[in-house]
Amino acid sequence: MKIVQTPVRFYPFTGGVENYVYYMSKELVKLGHDVKVLCANEPPSKKEDIVDGISIKRLSYVAKIANTNITPGFPFALSSEDFDILHTHIPTPWSADWSNIISKIRGKPLVVTYHNDIIGTGIANHIANFYNSTALKSLLNNADKIIITQPNYIKYSLYLEKYEDKIEVIPNGVDVEKFKPVNIPKHKNTLFFLSLLDEFHKYKGLIYLLKALILVKKVIPDIKLIVGGKGTLLEYYRNLVVEYDLKDNVEFHGFIPDEKIVEYYSSSNIFVLPSISSKQEGFGIVVLEAMACQTPVISTEIVGVAADVKKSKSGTIVPPKDFDKLSEAIIEILECNNPEIMGINGRKLVKDKYTWSGIAENTEKLYNKLI
Repeated sequence: MKIVQTPVRFYPFTGGVENYVYYMSKELVKLGHDVKVLCANEPPSKKEDIVDGISIKRLSYVAKIANTNITPGFPFALSSEDFDILHTHIPTPWSADWSNIISKIRGKPLVVTYHNDIIGTGIANHIANFYNSTALKSLLNNADKIIITQPNYIKYSLYLEKYEDKIEVIPNGVDVEKFKPVNIPKHKNTLFFLSLLDEFHKYKGLIYLLKALILVKKVIPDIKLIVGGKGTLLEYYRNLVVEYDLKDNVEFHGFIPDEKIVEYYSSSNIFVLPSISSKQEGFGIVVLEAMACQTPVISTEIVGVAADVKKSKSGTIVPPKDFDKLSEAIIEILECNNPEIMGINGRKLVKDKYTWSGIAENTEKLYNKLI
């Protein structure tokens, strides 16, 4: 098959959707398919490139609105492509909307992976509501299949319920050959949190983790939180750390290069993702990455892998925004006798259920049905 993927950004940009498209496309190439990605040129890279067999065309953008790059050349570029199936992604409009239009004109199947709802605050919320009632409605009406990464997202989302007949549940995956435990010592009483630190990603719940840390510090004075990621709210979080008297307990390490991320997961005692918004947190791939590195995890009930974390005993799941319960979970794991068992359970889980090769095969079956 000739498959075109249209995420708003792609490798070397890193993020949940970008990683999803990269690993899925890489495995589809291994299955013998021709995969091309059209995306914005952020960060600035070669405009035409091939990475792991994936053809990439990066387009100039003139503005960035609500985390979406506006690429004027996208409609023409996509119209010029020869493809059997078109796969686009939400929550970033523009490329998704043009994919909708062009797939309809060309009479080709359209697949949408719906990662999470588009929402905002203030004026951005009014714009999001207008978009959701117009262009998003058209996109979902015209899509041949809608992929969601966890079954509960049908009830979490404000917009998916009426499309249940065209929804397929295919989870996210993890590269278990890249993400695996490395032979380095664990840093004592160390937590790891990883996310972009901007307004859009406040739903990852860092503020609640900092509040939980105030309580943990009373029991474990040398508790240490490593925060990975950069963004416009970095100074805001730094100021909170000072306000909460945590400056000796929190380190901001900024952007973590791809080649270093496995060391961060492996050297931490616990990876924590305290997500707070069921409408914005589509899955939480970083939880899978941490488990693949054999690190115990703490997350909330809304992440896509929550039920499996509980069932496999590879970590602890707490209610969103409940920093009391979050602090208790952190203390319990740090003080338990055999936390390494949780890590072993987590790696076994991802190897059994969440490899990208198996997930790509399920996506291939979906494509074949449509063609």
